[in-house]
Amino acid sequence: MKVIDVYSRYYEAEGIFNDRARLAAAVKLTATSEEGQIAYEYSVSFFPHDDPEDFAVSYDACFIKEIFKKKGRRTKKRDAEFMDALQVNIHELAESNGGRVFWDRPLTEARLG
Repeated sequence: MKVIDVYSRYYEAEGIFNDRARLAAAVKLTATSEEGQIAYEYSVSFFPHDDPEDFAVSYDACFIKEIFKKKGRRTKKRDAEFMDALQVNIHELAESNGGRVFWDRPLTEARLG
């Protein structure tokens, strides 16, 4: 199985999960390729971020939405299509679970894979 983070970035965020305030979120678009199948998913994982150097992501507040799965392979066109819809989908995923991502307040540079 080959897992590629097409996009990954940390943002300021807010939410309370398991009675703990979360002040940041790791946002990802991931592609997984296995035996001629390709799958894409969005994920947002809220974590405490108690100080500016704290990027210890806790996965007890991680929410995932699979958006594509079929025979084939990863393509730049498909990557671009899912990147265009990233903010809307992550917003819906976060909001439906009681969280919020502040898109105008990134904590790191974007990593593209």
